[in-house]
Amino acid sequence: MKIGGKMRGIWTRGERTMTTREEALNFGLSFPNTYQSAPFHDENWQLVRVKSNKKVFLWTYERNGYINLNVKVSPEWRDFWRSAYASVVAGYHQNKEHWNTIILDGSIPDKDIKRMIAESYDLVSDSPTKRIYSAVKKIPRGCVATYGQIAELAGDRKMARAVGNALHKNPDPENIPCYRVVNSKGELSGEFAFGGAGKQAELLEADGVEVINGKVDLKKYGMNIYL
Repeated sequence: MKIGGKMRGIWTRGERTMTTREEALNFGLSFPNTYQSAPFHDENWQLVRVKSNKKVFLWTYERNGYINLNVKVSPEWRDFWRSAYASVVAGYHQNKEHWNTIILDGSIPDKDIKRMIAESYDLVSDSPTKRIYSAVKKIPRGCVATYGQIAELAGDRKMARAVGNALHKNPDPENIPCYRVVNSKGELSGEFAFGGAGKQAELLEADGVEVINGKVDLKKYGMNIYL
């Protein structure tokens, strides 16, 4: 559906969408080592920063009757988001090459708003989450890896729990194949976050991985992370 010459993204009536500042701030603050600030002595501007470098990855403010979000964006995604949604425009009061503004008018699916915020967080931080996603991308088709293996590839085997949390918030399931991650026994997730029960097995079987009673044979399909 075109709006103002732009293609509106896939959205169906009844699908959840973020519309409030509180929702945006809560999601921004769900990322590790973040905090909220209001540096301009103006309550309309509420920001979320990364603690380690104090860089802002999420700006929130009300403008023209809607809550707006400014998020950092990589050049390869900047124009994609602007063309996908009429309510994603060049960054208001910021470098328009590197920032987009998301207008929370109800026209953008929740999952895409969260994906844009997550991408902004990754761009301004050297985050464990970023390293986890990079590690998951290394799992080849026809193989699986455990949470512990992904943690090790991401630089710290002790953060296996963080792997699970990061994958639950996966901003790009099509390119970050979190369905290829299983527990140390080869067991699949009971409730896969991106499609529900049975979806993870379906995706693995499409990869050529045999799933028997919700479990994968790690000796046969497990990824060797040391090669």
